[in-house]
Amino acid sequence: MSELKFPTVEQELNLKKLELAALLEITKAINNNLPEEALYKIYHFTLLAQLHIRRLALFIHDEAWECKVNFGTDHNFREIELPVEVTDLRQITAMAKLPIDKRWQDFETIIPIIHNNRILAFVMIGNVHAYYTTLGALSFVQTLSNIILVAMENRRLERHRLAQEAIRKEIEIAREVQNMLFPKSLPNNSKVSIHATYIPHSSIGGDYYDFIQIDKDQFLFCVADVSGKGVPASLLMSNFQAGLRTILRQTTDLGTIVSELNYLIYQNAIAEKFITTFVGIYNAQTRELSYVNAGHNASILLLENNTYQLLEAGCTMLGIFEELPFLTVTNVYIPPKSFVFCYTDGLTEVFNTDEDEFGIDNTIRVLQCCRYVSSRNIHTQLLQEINSFNSSASYSDDITLLSCRFK
Repeated sequence: MSELKFPTVEQELNLKKLELAALLEITKAINNNLPEEALYKIYHFTLLAQLHIRRLALFIHDEAWECKVNFGTDHNFREIELPVEVTDLRQITAMAKLPIDKRWQDFETIIPIIHNNRILAFVMIGNVHAYYTTLGALSFVQTLSNIILVAMENRRLERHRLAQEAIRKEIEIAREVQNMLFPKSLPNNSKVSIHATYIPHSSIGGDYYDFIQIDKDQFLFCVADVSGKGVPASLLMSNFQAGLRTILRQTTDLGTIVSELNYLIYQNAIAEKFITTFVGIYNAQTRELSYVNAGHNASILLLENNTYQLLEAGCTMLGIFEELPFLTVTNVYIPPKSFVFCYTDGLTEVFNTDEDEFGIDNTIRVLQCCRYVSSRNIHTQLLQEINSFNSSASYSDDITLLSCRFK
């Protein structure tokens, strides 16, 4: 830093006039709500024209240090990384005191800009008017820079707040949409008792289950899982539900229903989104269950004698191909006192500390042990089992359980 000089009264007055003009210019720019690039330009010209600072580099820290303003120098500091020797400075410092390479000799002084005990920026200045070799004048440059940079920081924080608020509202809407998709009530009558449990991994999950009464003897039930999570998954699932109900009003042929759902999802899915699902239509008169498993986890048909059958035939996941390459509709006779258990992979794909999977075998074991307790208690027992299996008691995916107890 150059030797300190003390200006005359007249020089001091002129200095204050320059500082006042600079302050008014910057304040006016901030009040006019100009964009950041415009503020940087005004900052540049104010320091150059009003304060006669002829060399400057302004480094701002966002995710990394970046040079936002640079003029009057022999080197382009927008392309030069800020030295680590600079980043911890908290006092106005002469550049000559720092052990850094010669390119930085373009400047005489480095001024840290600090707000709420956090370094926002560094201002490097050089070839300045003699008045600006005094600490008081340098402090004014620091204050002026602080005013404009804190204003920019506040704007960034406000933009972030507004963006977060928009995301929060979007999530609220998506959650409401998702909750509306689930059936308001499930049957418990002389023919069947159905119980469902849904545990989202995040605020908006990608799982779905449904029950639709077709007529006095027939009903449809299903469990589905959308790839991905969040708002896109929720929107795709709402398309799936709307499509299912619309198609079901036109036909009860399960092959046609699944084919049309596949085409609908193929047309509406974004990026790599697809849906796996188990869809079944039960006829209480014939005790026949027609089902299609579209790339989903095998549902479990548990008979009264505790033997079981995996319901896994059907087709590939929906939304991958415009037309399904294969499709099988399977009809299964459901004896009295049978139990069909549907679920999503959040149940079986739980791992313990040895990286062993909970899997379908453990699921069947729990179902067989709890065969005669209520569906609600079966679900509770399964969740307790995976909590014990996974000591962290955290889930990496949504969990949906749907039990159909046929009487």
